[in-house]
Amino acid sequence: MEVHLPQIQATRLNGLAVRTGRGTDDLVQEAVDRLLAHAERMREQVQVGIDQIARGEFLEEEEMEARIDRMLRA
Repeated sequence: MEVHLPQIQATRLNGLAVRTGRGTDDLVQEAVDRLLAHAERMREQVQVGIDQIARGEFLEEEEMEARIDRMLRA
């Protein structure tokens, strides 16, 4: 697989590789792993919210606003 980066990103990546003593391939693989893990966690959390709504476990807008107001006053 090839990934084409804008020059500014390539420059920053090369600089990070030099500073950390790691290869650019390793750094990109780590970044992709983190991105994929983050995307999976987000998908799971969205599903949790969807499931809660389906069970009727949610706050009406007025209650949410009241909770936020109380938090801001504390």
